[in-house]
Amino acid sequence: MRVQEVADPGHPLLADYTDLTDVALRSVREPAEGLYIAESAKVIRRAIAAGHRSRSVLLEPKWLPDLEPVLAPLDVDVLVATPALVEHVTGYRVHRGALAAMHRPALADPAELLADARTVVVLEDIVDHTNVGAVFRSVAGLGADAVLVTPRCADPLYRRSVRVSMGTVFQVPWTRVGEWDATREVLHAAGFDIAALALADDATGLREYAGERPERVAILLGAEGDGLSRHAVRAADRVVTIPMAHGVDSLNVAAAGAVALYALSTDAPDDGSTGLG
Repeated sequence: MRVQEVADPGHPLLADYTDLTDVALRSVREPAEGLYIAESAKVIRRAIAAGHRSRSVLLEPKWLPDLEPVLAPLDVDVLVATPALVEHVTGYRVHRGALAAMHRPALADPAELLADARTVVVLEDIVDHTNVGAVFRSVAGLGADAVLVTPRCADPLYRRSVRVSMGTVFQVPWTRVGEWDATREVLHAAGFDIAALALADDATGLREYAGERPERVAILLGAEGDGLSRHAVRAADRVVTIPMAHGVDSLNVAAAGAVALYALSTDAPDDGSTGLG
């Protein structure tokens, strides 16, 4: 690694970190340039452990000793700056004091990703990065195998998604898929039963569906507010619902995904953890 103390906000290597509060700009810029931002020492370590390559790292001084063992063997520029300069450059207070500009890995072919999977989640047009990150954390923690993301879904590698996922977006295989006709064909070719998590008069209750669980299951989760589109529901083999009480019609999409994954899990590890935090 090459460590530089940076005092000039106009330093050319800081360009990757400018104006990170502008969601629209970052959502276009990062995929186009093949970059994403990893935030916090834990997330940076997980990204590097997953084999992702870092272009540069921006740290407040106190974080250098913590990350030095991970960064020292790498061909990477490590920029050390005061908290005030980091806030000035990024446009917000970086509470965890560590950012890294990472090269995006190539996306997998959906058929290859599904070949050995038994449980996958399909995210349709979920626009909230927090929800996307929370779903990935549930997928990793509850033992599902992969995530498929539709064209208009929020970016799993946007920094908020990565942070909320606690870096599990680097552990869970995922890729983008096309429109529903093509996606349905890919899932059926791999032997998946497609279960749309939605409301319908003829829906199957989640407990009943879990009791007769098919060998391979693809759970469809829809956008906040409107839920799954008509195209998604038509592409599904059945509609599955979580029975609710007290007049509540549904859960937050991330919570609903976690409930469904737990109900359908067959071999989630029991390591004594609480599942909280």
